[in-house]
Amino acid sequence: MKIKDIYDLIIKKGIENDPRGKDAVLKTLKKTSEEYKNLKDEEKKEFDKEKLTNPYADTRVLYGDMDLNVKRILVGIDIEVAEILLADRISVKGEKIDLIISHHPVGKAFANFYEVMGMQADILQKMGVPINVAEGTLFPRIKEVERKVLPLNHMRTVDAARLMNIPIMCAHTVADNFVATYLQSLIDNKKPDTLKDVINILKEIPEYAYAFSNNAGPKIIIGSDSNRVGKIFVDMTGGTEGAKEVYERLSQAGVGTMIGMHFSEEHKKELEKHHINAIVAGHTSSDSLGLNLLLDEILKEEKIDIISCSGFYRVSRL
Repeated sequence: MKIKDIYDLIIKKGIENDPRGKDAVLKTLKKTSEEYKNLKDEEKKEFDKEKLTNPYADTRVLYGDMDLNVKRILVGIDIEVAEILLADRISVKGEKIDLIISHHPVGKAFANFYEVMGMQADILQKMGVPINVAEGTLFPRIKEVERKVLPLNHMRTVDAARLMNIPIMCAHTVADNFVATYLQSLIDNKKPDTLKDVINILKEIPEYAYAFSNNAGPKIIIGSDSNRVGKIFVDMTGGTEGAKEVYERLSQAGVGTMIGMHFSEEHKKELEKHHINAIVAGHTSSDSLGLNLLLDEILKEEKIDIISCSGFYRVSRL
């Protein structure tokens, strides 16, 4: 497969697994296209045209020839300079790395990854939060994340890949969509009664079982084993944590339990305030699950060697 084929496929599959639903995503792409048409010529030159077909700002090919054939990929949760050097060493030892895939965004995909947070409003609406409340609480949080990203050295990893001449891309929200949709469907079908039941369901999943064996498995952070779950919201996509102010509305909408990759201390306190149980499924384990589901879609098309690094635990479901 060429890098371009891999990129196009993960965008397609990311859209198909988007919790908002495919129609909502296509509506967003149509709106972006209309906005582009109304730009002045000078503004069009600065516009990222990939946004016309790719709704995920944190998923991009960052360096490399799009027509390069890929036979072996190094995949990691976080790819930094050390992993670029690792890829080079592996290649020197005889297993040539044709492409590096980072889950978390780097380069230009990290510089504006906060743009994907807008999708959280539609997800919250599906969970029963009025869209005006979802947008009103979310947009100040998006601006906060944007300000935090502004001063960071986001090109460091991409520069290292360029110097080593190793193609690199990142697949963030596309993979997170997979894990959010997969877990929400699994939980809805299993219909757990207590928080302990949820933990047991998660521990049956290889990625979480592996994390559990390394003392990083699923954990109840609000509530007890015997707490009944009520309505469960699997919140694992949309860039990063949204606005903590929305938990009051989620509680009013009947959400009794949140399952997330992680919750900051501020978010935990707000969840407790509104009596919402919370389970941390695990960050790298959830990222691994999403990446594995995504990689399986690639490998259905063509056999490619996958080498794991940087916290990624490979599990094939083919």
